[in-house]
Amino acid sequence: MINSTRTPPRIERIQIRNFRALKDVEFKDMTPLSVLLGPNGSGKSTFFDAFAFLASCFSDGLRRAVSGRGDGTLRDLRSRDSTGPISFELTYREGYSGTNINRPKLVTYHIEINEEKGRPFVAKEWMRWKRGSYGAPFYFLQVERGIGTVITGDVPETDDKRKELRLSASDVLAVSTLGQLAENPRVKALRDFVTGWHLSYLSAKDMREIPTAGPQEHLAPNGENLVNVIQYYQENYAERLAEIFETLKNRIPHLQRVDPTMLPSGHLLLMLKDSPFSEPVQARYASDGTMKLLAYLILLNDPNPAPLIGIEEPENFLHPKLLRELAEECDQSADKDTQLIVTTHSPFFINGLAPKQVWAMSRDSNGYAKVKRLSEMSGVAEQLGAGAALGDLWMENYLEFGNP
Repeated sequence: MINSTRTPPRIERIQIRNFRALKDVEFKDMTPLSVLLGPNGSGKSTFFDAFAFLASCFSDGLRRAVSGRGDGTLRDLRSRDSTGPISFELTYREGYSGTNINRPKLVTYHIEINEEKGRPFVAKEWMRWKRGSYGAPFYFLQVERGIGTVITGDVPETDDKRKELRLSASDVLAVSTLGQLAENPRVKALRDFVTGWHLSYLSAKDMREIPTAGPQEHLAPNGENLVNVIQYYQENYAERLAEIFETLKNRIPHLQRVDPTMLPSGHLLLMLKDSPFSEPVQARYASDGTMKLLAYLILLNDPNPAPLIGIEEPENFLHPKLLRELAEECDQSADKDTQLIVTTHSPFFINGLAPKQVWAMSRDSNGYAKVKRLSEMSGVAEQLGAGAALGDLWMENYLEFGNP
């Protein structure tokens, strides 16, 4: 019997070159939950922004993505004292929904971005895949400066006919154009994957806004529609919402109830009731930590989550004792529904994780970022076997690098 399954796409490897402090970094064999640890200025936020930049290139176009991070040239994006293109290489395994019993396909995407006379352009772009365990990878998309070839179809092979490709301009991504066509399912799967990423920059201030009523399925990156998403859960996933509220109550002392309330004006107001008080208060009077924890629980329990979720420094405004439990929530969510990338400064957050899930970042003598998985560092396994916790090793400077 073949059971219906749903597997999310998974990034297995990413290499970034010439992007700000990321002169040449590579993450191999990435786990569903990958956590970046390191001191200020080690490159964690830059790595996070690399994902945001790539997603913006896919959804907004190269020119807007570059302009959103400086003066419209690569000057503010290219690694200091460097020349040549900025490049991203992403190897990911496609997800699947249905009754497939085969392992999803492994695809690699590569893009190089350069500039000429101050104008950015796509210097090179290609996609390849390896269908089995043996044999060389096969390139089915190859483009340079807007001109190249593509093989269409669900299963591009070497004996298939290549179609000539000429894009409207050299700053147009081939995957953005071809990914809108049903005849290019491999390209479309990549485009849908990257444009579907959710990179979270939660703001307690924005979450306290009083929006117009109306259910919304997914949380906004800054959390401004939190009460609308709660309304959506209330109407469609009441049991799941009750579990979220119960978890929140167990972790926030004295919190009794959370209620979205409709105002006569048509706006939604989030009300929270604490004991022993008889009346609830508006969300704008709740603590930043309460609001952020509620938003994280909503995000991590999304019935139809984004294929990749990025969370930057979840420890901000949260009590240290809550962080290990939040890490466990992240681990559970990534294990079944999505892929999570988290940056943190907190030893408490990583105490609930395995060393293979945590990567330390630091700067080398040239000022560029370097990265290494904790499970690959000498002495870590022995220290853990002796009863130490990952956070303790970090705080006591036992790691090879990346210590606070």
